[in-house]
Amino acid sequence: MRQGILPDRDIAALFEAGAIASARALDEDQIQPASLDLRLGPTAYRVRASFLPGPRRSVSQTLERFSLHQFDLSEGAVLETGCVYIVPLMESFALPQGVRAAANPKSSTGRLDIFTRIIADHGQEFDKIPAGYRGPLFIEISPRTFPVLVRTGSRLSQIRFREGKAQLTGEELAGLNAAERLTSAADANISGGGIALSVDLNGDEQGLVGYRGKRHTGVVDVDRREAHRVAEFWEPIHRSGSGELVLDPNEFYILVSEEAVHVPPRFAAEMTPFDPLVGEFRVHYAGFFDPGFGHSAAGGTGSRAVLEVRSHEVPFILEHGQIVGRLIYERMAAEPGRLYGADLRSNYQAQRLKLSKHFLP
Repeated sequence: MRQGILPDRDIAALFEAGAIASARALDEDQIQPASLDLRLGPTAYRVRASFLPGPRRSVSQTLERFSLHQFDLSEGAVLETGCVYIVPLMESFALPQGVRAAANPKSSTGRLDIFTRIIADHGQEFDKIPAGYRGPLFIEISPRTFPVLVRTGSRLSQIRFREGKAQLTGEELAGLNAAERLTSAADANISGGGIALSVDLNGDEQGLVGYRGKRHTGVVDVDRREAHRVAEFWEPIHRSGSGELVLDPNEFYILVSEEAVHVPPRFAAEMTPFDPLVGEFRVHYAGFFDPGFGHSAAGGTGSRAVLEVRSHEVPFILEHGQIVGRLIYERMAAEPGRLYGADLRSNYQAQRLKLSKHFLP
């Protein structure tokens, strides 16, 4: 049995075998090196609250209880902040018994502070699709900072498929780091099966360390690139003399890691919270790093990890170099046919601090 995350050619094979089905042909760039983008269907439901259907109900049955109203997405519709929506996805699954899947928001979704989770029929966990699952998929969407314009076919989430054991142990990760140098840190902090990443509060040559999302803004169209002015949606944050940043409760920040990150071609990575005990804040909604992220032909590190940060309940002080997340590495079942950055028009290769693709440079 193969072990690892399925690459692009295997995802395409799942479509050809009928294990993944869709009412519409695949978009040309929908299959990524180690994941599949999921597309919104034509109908959205405004619901009273988030939910999981549990083992006795389908999502559609649960919607009958909690839906407030439904509306059409074919011509586009605005999703308001503070509201919860459920949208059936175009893609449905009939997975083989040995293949399971896990979802995450796309990078651009996380950088807009759109909270998304995938729900399957009879599901008891968000974003987890069990091996052998047969049925439809739904996405929960809750914009937190900006109202957003979406339409049928918009892609807010992505999903990875796995066979067998994929995650590297701490010992395997240490060996890979010694051979490939996974971060720019001189002495990588490896613990709990992951490499710790810290926050950069020194900033660039102009002292820019991040952005804070503005309230009461206009609408962001999730399908338009470089269409919105930064100043209308973001407040820049500059370096303080103390190297600290006070996170205000329920505000959204875009920051960047101090370390650059490297994901070799035969591996994929995912950002996970470092430890909920180190502070009342959440880092990185969108956690997938594709094979080839920060990679060059000569190897080495090249791209920072952008951090989507939100403080909970109370103000919290971040300090330069404070550990905020852990990068988990997983093996690929095979090297993908195309790599992030090298073979694709990748939005965030060789990035430093960078907002989502929707904003003008």
